[in-house]
Amino acid sequence: MKTLMIVARKELMDLFRDRRTVMLGLLMMPLLFPALILGMGALAERKARTQIEGELELPVIGAEHAPNLVSYLETHNIRMLPAPDDPDAEVRAQNFDAVLRIAPDFAERWRESRSASVELIYDSSRQDSRIPVARVRGAVEQYSRTLGVLRLIERGVSPEVTQPVRVAQRDAATPEARRGMILGVMLPYFLILSAFLGGAYLVIDVTAGERERQSLEPLLSTPAARAGIMSGKILAAIAFGMLSLLLILVALKLSFTVAPGKLRVVNVSLPVMLQLLGVLLPMVLVGTTLLTLISASVKSVKEAQSYMSVLMLLPIIPTIMLMVNPIKNQLWQFAVPFLAQNQMILKLVRSEVISMQEWAVYLGASFGLGLVLWLLAARLYHQEKLAISA
Repeated sequence: MKTLMIVARKELMDLFRDRRTVMLGLLMMPLLFPALILGMGALAERKARTQIEGELELPVIGAEHAPNLVSYLETHNIRMLPAPDDPDAEVRAQNFDAVLRIAPDFAERWRESRSASVELIYDSSRQDSRIPVARVRGAVEQYSRTLGVLRLIERGVSPEVTQPVRVAQRDAATPEARRGMILGVMLPYFLILSAFLGGAYLVIDVTAGERERQSLEPLLSTPAARAGIMSGKILAAIAFGMLSLLLILVALKLSFTVAPGKLRVVNVSLPVMLQLLGVLLPMVLVGTTLLTLISASVKSVKEAQSYMSVLMLLPIIPTIMLMVNPIKNQLWQFAVPFLAQNQMILKLVRSEVISMQEWAVYLGASFGLGLVLWLLAARLYHQEKLAISA
């Protein structure tokens, strides 16, 4: 224990002498993180508000066949434009969000009280066209329902005849979950990545870096236990990673506290922040021990840093998986690295309760993985070739 504390204190003192590196490691993410998250939220909010409330330009093919429909759409802040020569090409070129085509027989079928057809041309692969398309579709459907009701009343038939069953809807999602859909994708990734690689610089420097500088061999030649030396280095990296993580959570809390009402999409109460810290603490341990294992198995700092690009992709795997194939929460998920953290963070930001059983499985699996990685790293530290510089 004495060796562990001495080594940890020595590594932290050496690190804090390099003020530029410390400031970059501690302040970059706490400053960048809220700016990025809130900036994305503000841009998305402004874009959506503009598309919902602003005037929508809609090219119409065959407007002369349905003047009443055209007039009705204009009352919904939709401005009609002349028909383009090639509507499909114009939509694919993103010149228009949608194009409305009215069938030539619209007027004839209208007079016969038959169903008249219109076609809405749009590009479903464009995410930014969803709101304009929904506005046009909603206006046309509302026009259709109104006309249908008037036709039934004209014939002395109650409109309720066409709706024998009325479906009522009640959204059970919390306000945080409804408003935080974008953050539900990005927030877990950023937090997990910050915890996973928070002590990366220090871990690589105190093992691969010292080996490259030939300062690790004298340290390992001392009577101190190698496991104690390694644990001291890991403890120093965990301390630095936790300090960085604390600053990020403080910045997160302050950002969403002062954010405009519509951007307050995350519950940043003190209990939630403490639970977030509890979720991310094992990730700091796993990331630090894994990087220690990698640093002890490579020959140079450059080789150790080459693994960083791969490690940065690991936290985003659950995000991509859940986007492609959403799955229900099950207990086994809380034992899977990265997926467990993703699910728990989502629960917290949605103001959902994490059961004691889920906490037990998560903490047991996470600390167990950290222990396995520690044992593997300690085994490498006991090999004589570690002390030999490349």
